Amino acid sequence: MNARMLWSRILVIVGGIAMLIGAIDPLEGSLIILPGSGMVALGTLLGKSGHRLLVYWVWVFILIAVGVGALWGLSAVGGVGGTSGRSMWWGLVILPYAIGWILGVVSLRVRLIEILKVRGQRVQS
Repeated sequence: MNARMLWSRILVIVGGIAMLIGAIDPLEGSLIILPGSGMVALGTLLGKSGHRLLVYWVWVFILIAVGVGALWGLSAVGGVGGTSGRSMWWGLVILPYAIGWILGVVSLRVRLIEILKVRGQRVQS
């Protein structure tokens, strides 16, 4: 395995773990999830996984970045609902964060299943 593929795998694995660990606390964890999704996108680029997968992960990163920005922005001005003076509907601007995270975790799960299937076929051969 060449160095480029090794770095690709390392980035995808570490980034995926960061995305899962960051989900424990979505506000503070967003500072782990955002770079984690960026690492997976970079690992996908280095691994030459294909144009579709690369575009997918770039969009996942963009969704998470927009949602995290909105989350921290709303948090900085007092949040939503209650005595903040902003309707609970303002919470919808955080939705890209959740959508991006879910898309990312589903993609990582599919990748893991594909890797395990390939390894299982090698063992049986």
